[in-house]
Order: sequence, then C-alpha cells, then structure tokens
Amino acid sequence: MRFTRRARLLNPADFERVFKSGRRETTPLLTAVVCAGSLDQPRLGLAISRKQAALAVDRNRLKRQIRASFREAQARLPACDIVVMAKPAARSRPRADFDADLQKLWIRIAQRWSASSSS
Repeated sequence: MRFTRRARLLNPADFERVFKSGRRETTPLLTAVVCAGSLDQPRLGLAISRKQAALAVDRNRLKRQIRASFREAQARLPACDIVVMAKPAARSRPRADFDADLQKLWIRIAQRWSASSSS
C-alpha cells in the first residue's frame, strides 16, 4: 500500500488533539500516542525530536523505517490517529530490532483499538 496524504496527520491541530486525548502505547524503542480517528482509516504522524536523534541522518532513517512499516501494517490497523515518537535507544539499535519493535507496536494498537472501537 502507499502512504497517501490521506493517511498522514498533517496539521498541528491534529497532533494536538492526539496528544491531548490519546492513550500511550510503549515498547522499548518507541512510544505511540493513539486516539480515535475521524476518518475511516488509520493516520500516522511522526514526532522524532532532535533530542532523541541529534543527527538529521538518524532522524530521517527512523522516519523512513516507521513509514515503511506503517504502509505494510495499515490494512490491519483500526481507524485511529497515531503519533509515533522514538526513544533515544532507537537510534543505535540494529534495523531488525527496530522493525520487530514496530511490529509489536502495530499488533498492540490493532488489538487494543479494534476491541475498544467495537464495544
């Protein structure tokens, strides 16, 4: 699948709404804030700070990996808005560890948010 404009959180108001009303899902390398979405599909926003990855190369690599993983997982995710933030350890971990952590995060979001949206 593609990462279309419709699948992204684009404006500051969307990010603010997710941070204010969302629930945190954490893994050893990532934190995601998730809230109910206003559209019929999952949307992704990225907040990779300079404090967590000082070099732009590292920040861009993390964002690329998260977007690629989201593209693969978005068909299994419920209609929710997700903002993903990296922890400092994410910068130095091998790609396989980071990808495994992302998979855990998507599974956790799918399980918790599919159950809460159906009840």
